[in-house]
Amino acid sequence: MKKLIAASLAAAVFAGVAVAKPADTPKDSVAGFEFKDIVTIPVTSVKDQNKSGTCWCFASTSFFENEIRKAKGDSLDLSEMFTVRHCYADKADRYVRTYGKINFAAGGSALDVPYVWKKYGVVPEEVYNGLNYGEDKHVHGELDAVLSAYVQSIVRNPNRRISTAWRQGLEGVLDAYLGVLPETFTYKGKTYTPKSFAQSLGISPDDYIGLTSFTHHPFYEPFILEVSDNWLWGEYQNLPLNELRAVVDNALANGHTVVWAADVSEDGFKWKDGVALMPKGKDEGDMTDTELSRWVKLSDKERASDKYNFNGPVEEITVTQEMRQEMFDRQETTDDHGMEIVGIAKDREGNLYYKVKNSWDTNQIYDGFLYVSMPYFDAKTLNIYVNKKVIPADIAKKLGI
Repeated sequence: MKKLIAASLAAAVFAGVAVAKPADTPKDSVAGFEFKDIVTIPVTSVKDQNKSGTCWCFASTSFFENEIRKAKGDSLDLSEMFTVRHCYADKADRYVRTYGKINFAAGGSALDVPYVWKKYGVVPEEVYNGLNYGEDKHVHGELDAVLSAYVQSIVRNPNRRISTAWRQGLEGVLDAYLGVLPETFTYKGKTYTPKSFAQSLGISPDDYIGLTSFTHHPFYEPFILEVSDNWLWGEYQNLPLNELRAVVDNALANGHTVVWAADVSEDGFKWKDGVALMPKGKDEGDMTDTELSRWVKLSDKERASDKYNFNGPVEEITVTQEMRQEMFDRQETTDDHGMEIVGIAKDREGNLYYKVKNSWDTNQIYDGFLYVSMPYFDAKTLNIYVNKKVIPADIAKKLGI
């Protein structure tokens, strides 16, 4: 894998990817880390999903903004809530059609954005910001509660058959909170429909693919990833872990970002400090007598806390395919959050990290970005979403694409 990363970094220089100079290195974090950006892809601005469960949309929309930026040089700000609005409605349809036997919630996946763009189109943020309820930032607690109660009432079917009005009622709730959907709009002097605007962006959803890495399905074949937010029952191609990482490295080396769905509930995911690690923990055999006498007196909770009380680079676990699978099967790895991988960095000891763009605003040490160690990526990745052309040729051949 080190050879793959080294080759990717070398390729990056020839692919026009920005290689950071020392002056571009972020300031040291309060946790004592020093990161130097090796590969940095120019990206659109960090957004804020605020109090909404729409990370999947922010990550994938940012990804497509950056695909457009790479292809055409345009730095667009596209509407997340236009996509969210359509997903709420289509989730409700499926929920009612399945008698309430599937998940109905704010969450989603990277596959939802291309689904909406292809079916309904897309609009700029200035055309549809989804803030129609007296807030300056997204706050979806009330909206989610109202929608959930509404669809549950429909599924209970008190009239003994579903009325013809329920869908119109749902649209009324969405109109009230997020705003009426535009049929046409004017942007930079041209008039568009949402579908014609999507076509003008030069993005084809068929050029992109979701990938994952689990052993409960065969490698090099697609399967429906069994997580509740995959309401579309979307398929992901299955790769061995080392090849999944090779795809990410090749994407970054060639100037493309990657959508990353991951578990961020781990204690080693320290957002304010801008770092995510999978610490190995202490080995009693390597402790001094004084350290050992202190260690054995700690409770299990205190030992766990001590493990994640790092203030700089620490030894991390070696993640195997089998370990990764067990974490998923035992639900120690959960489908929590969507972000975007935008670069590669190293710490002062030479350990490599992925630089990740988040959607939790910029009031954090790295202005909305964080550094994710390779062991953390290996252990806690649910899936990724990439441009098909960044898949190395030998891997693409195995996938039949």
